[in-house]
Amino acid sequence: MTLKNCSKKLSAPKNGILEKLALLPQLSKFASWMPKVISGRGACQEVVMDKPNLDKLPILKCWPQDGGRFITLPAIHTKDPNTGIRNIGMYRMQVFEPAMTGMHWHKHKVSARHFNEYKKLGKRMPVAVALGGDPVYTYAATAPLPENVDEYMLAGFLRKKKVEMVRCITQPEIEVPADADFIIEGFVDPEEEPIWEGPFGDHTGYYSLPDFYPRFHVTAITHRREAIYPATIVGIPPQEDAWIGKATERIFLTPIKMTMVPEITDMNMPVEGVFHNLVITTINKEYAGQGQKVMNAMWGAGQMMFNKILVLSDSAAVSAIKIDDYKNLARYVFSNVNPVTDIYFTQGPMDVLDHSCSKMGFGGKMCIDGTKKQEEEISDPLLPFKLNSSFSSAAILSLFPEIAGINEKPAREWDIPVLFISIKKQRQNHVVELHEQLCQRPDFENIKLICYVEHTVMVNDIADVLWRFCNNLDPKRDHFYGGAKKNILGLDGTRKSKKLDNFDRPWPNIIVADDETIAKIDRKWGDLGLGEKIISPSLRYKTQLYGGDATVLENE
Repeated sequence: MTLKNCSKKLSAPKNGILEKLALLPQLSKFASWMPKVISGRGACQEVVMDKPNLDKLPILKCWPQDGGRFITLPAIHTKDPNTGIRNIGMYRMQVFEPAMTGMHWHKHKVSARHFNEYKKLGKRMPVAVALGGDPVYTYAATAPLPENVDEYMLAGFLRKKKVEMVRCITQPEIEVPADADFIIEGFVDPEEEPIWEGPFGDHTGYYSLPDFYPRFHVTAITHRREAIYPATIVGIPPQEDAWIGKATERIFLTPIKMTMVPEITDMNMPVEGVFHNLVITTINKEYAGQGQKVMNAMWGAGQMMFNKILVLSDSAAVSAIKIDDYKNLARYVFSNVNPVTDIYFTQGPMDVLDHSCSKMGFGGKMCIDGTKKQEEEISDPLLPFKLNSSFSSAAILSLFPEIAGINEKPAREWDIPVLFISIKKQRQNHVVELHEQLCQRPDFENIKLICYVEHTVMVNDIADVLWRFCNNLDPKRDHFYGGAKKNILGLDGTRKSKKLDNFDRPWPNIIVADDETIAKIDRKWGDLGLGEKIISPSLRYKTQLYGGDATVLENE
């Protein structure tokens, strides 16, 4: 595409944000969207606190077992000390003192890399935190952009107006949006001992457990007059962040399609997969092995490296089935899957928040290649599925008392060869042994996949099952095959423990509001005129807790 044609595409009217995001790869060719540093002070510096004090801000403690109060929508500004290139990220900040917080940037993040560069140089790292202002700033801070694309260039492009920046008062190396509501300036000292930060009720629906993170020391707090403090609460999906993730879905698609995987036609991240855990992708398939090619390319593309379960379909299906029509898409995918040859397992980088990994930030991945197979890819013929007429959940429950529930609906009503089973584990290898016993039964003939969850999970609620299952599964570690032909795949999505699974890391609890908070909201509901009262979602999950702490106790 020529520069002239790119210019025409960018200047043409766009109906909405998704059309604008589709042009993201062209942004680097245009300096016109780059933010502009203005002289003097901005609206964000109309008021300067005499003595910076975070206690003057309405910072929330979101969930009962949170380690304290957290700033949850901070746009954190850092620069590479060698190149001066800016990064804006969003990392939670736990308040420990009136002028000190934690800085929860993960080792994979750009700001953490900047921190490591300052550590090599033996220098303090200047940092600035922007809160509020144009809502597009918040979105840009979360967007999975290439490192050579300035987040404020994206923000300027989306709002059709350059972002004006001003220099910080006590950290002049850093520029911040002039129209932000609050600016928190400070530094991180790489030589200082880190602080034990967390736990925190996170977007996975589980508590992320404590760990050591750098300390952020506040040197100034400024704000505009009548400033508004922004915050969000994350937890069991879907929450507010799920819909930000849906926009991010589009940002992932175009750059990957244009630069690495041109055969991709669409992508979907179900909210139950909490962004990285479950990704569905459709491709234009033209040759054998193309699914594996796409699999490897996607796991090497930016933040897609954190993906745990990748499901591939082909555009022949999508012409008749929408990618978010999960029932019909699943039927098509599994009609093309031989569990032995078409499901792939490997290991790689994982999100630090993934509690299922035996080692933090490193664990298993799985790809289900549900594309229509070329002749070279077929080892055994794939036959239409129909659940065995003798299959009886009641009979199975009577024979196996450790099974708490069976969801046979996908297999019986939708002709999808998948079962969901909840089990109360009682010994090591219990799930593997049960799987083999079940797979030897004639009524399990033609079943391709059995997903196991713990006994507390409501197995008939597929959305809940997928949320818990995807969080608790390490595909490479937790898969096994059963049956006479070893062709029925089992996946253990139950919680793991030292006693039953030789799992050495702490296991987190799910996030549930406490009784006092639920009662307070119930009392206020009518006073606020919110309409028909909605029962607290937390009530349905209380029975799924293991003790009352953020961490599951070993004997629970």
